Amino acid sequence: MKIVLIEDEALTAEDLARTILEVDASIEIVCTLTSVKGAKEWFARNEVPDLVFSDIQLGDGISFEIFEHTPPGLPVVFCTAYDEYTFQAFKANGIDYILKPFTKTSIGAAIRKFKEMRDNFSSRNQAYAALIPLMETKQGQKQGSLLVYQKDKILPVRLTDIALFYIENEVTYLLTFEKKIFSTNKTLEELEKKAGPDYYRVNRQYLVNKKAIRDASRYFSRKLSLNLILSFPETVTVSKEKSGDFLKWLSGG
Repeated sequence: MKIVLIEDEALTAEDLARTILEVDASIEIVCTLTSVKGAKEWFARNEVPDLVFSDIQLGDGISFEIFEHTPPGLPVVFCTAYDEYTFQAFKANGIDYILKPFTKTSIGAAIRKFKEMRDNFSSRNQAYAALIPLMETKQGQKQGSLLVYQKDKILPVRLTDIALFYIENEVTYLLTFEKKIFSTNKTLEELEKKAGPDYYRVNRQYLVNKKAIRDASRYFSRKLSLNLILSFPETVTVSKEKSGDFLKWLSGG
């Protein structure tokens, strides 16, 4: 089991790591993160651990911000000196809430709780994983849909309702014409094949629906900049190598 610690007090972090290993010597403490900013950067670049032990009040903010940018379902044990954050903690993937000073008993109970939850859901997840391709095939055959994720729910979204797909922090997202954002486990390469001729892979990061494009304009270094019919915070550009082919596609050629 791999665990990441988020704690900005060095002595507390050392004590927590030592206590965790006393409970289960097979656990690997991957790293200790000490700030909101640093934790966001680490999770964006590294493999997600099995479990996180996190303080709440850090030097540069509240740790709940971190888990707005991690994959849904990452389990967190919050270990803090404050009891007023209980409700927010459980909304932020919290599976347990330990008040400092922690003990070997309280840390052990949290780890056992995680293992019980993991074991309880593992068999269900295997069946769940096998079911998703079947569900996706049926949905796609019926209405040209893609299954997407919203917390613990799986939802079908019609391809015609999707304005664009994009990659952010190595996660693939989609934006609908109703300005709803969902994540998907598909890569852009897979989505490009599934989406069909109404979508164009303008660069490594974006796959855009023709109906979402208002017009295109010249950009730096012979690139094209797309003006979309809905607001999007980033500038979507077409690489210079693809500009000619893109304009042909956009014109229906």
